[in-house]
Amino acid sequence: MLTIYGIKNCDTMKKAFQWLEAKKIPYSFHNYKEAGIDKKTLDLWLKHFPTDKLINTKGTTYRALPDADKATIGNKAKAIQLMMARPSLIKRPVWDFGNGTFYLGWNQEELEGMI
Repeated sequence: MLTIYGIKNCDTMKKAFQWLEAKKIPYSFHNYKEAGIDKKTLDLWLKHFPTDKLINTKGTTYRALPDADKATIGNKAKAIQLMMARPSLIKRPVWDFGNGTFYLGWNQEELEGMI
């Protein structure tokens, strides 16, 4: 089953939810702002996405980080610590298709070809 990870009130997430519901695609939602995110999941994602893609470097949470923290996002262990402490740093949505396939972000055309 498809699991989509993100934050409920994010505009991009709302687009993804609407699209999934319009297509009648079953999914589960993991709100990492409320439920958090664990190291095991982040380790798995980082096998598919580089840290500088998984961390939303354009978001307000990233911009508010001290420069010393920003400088560590290339270090996998430090990046995981940052994302666990501040899940809003993670780009949204993260799509886990349940078959070892993952997708990051929102591009309807690309997703059409995956589902």
